[in-house]
Amino acid sequence: MTEDVVPVMRIGDTLLVALQGDLDDTTVIRIEEQLTREIANTSATGMLIDVSRLSVVDSFIARVLARIVAMVRLLGAQAAVVGIQPAVAITLVELGVPMGHLDTALTAEQGLALLQRLRRDDTGTDLP
Repeated sequence: MTEDVVPVMRIGDTLLVALQGDLDDTTVIRIEEQLTREIANTSATGMLIDVSRLSVVDSFIARVLARIVAMVRLLGAQAAVVGIQPAVAITLVELGVPMGHLDTALTAEQGLALLQRLRRDDTGTDLP
């Protein structure tokens, strides 16, 4: 069995994942595998990926974040990236990393509200 790389907290039907530290490419790929496995195993309807503790997000990490969001959506859940620091946002824009298709929020609280709106838009109902 693969060792978990990041802790995953469950808040109702949403998984909260806090990425932190300096992430190398191998670790980022292991996180991608872990998170898609977590969505499939828990049947969660949402995932918040908190990047507020990442001081550096390079183009590879940004692409993997976008892939994780796409995979979560393919598995029937919604995903949002929360906590992007201003310096990281500036760097991503300067590098030309396409992030416009990602749902983002400043805080986890705002991210939970965003996921609720996305679920409502998908189903036409208000899920918790």
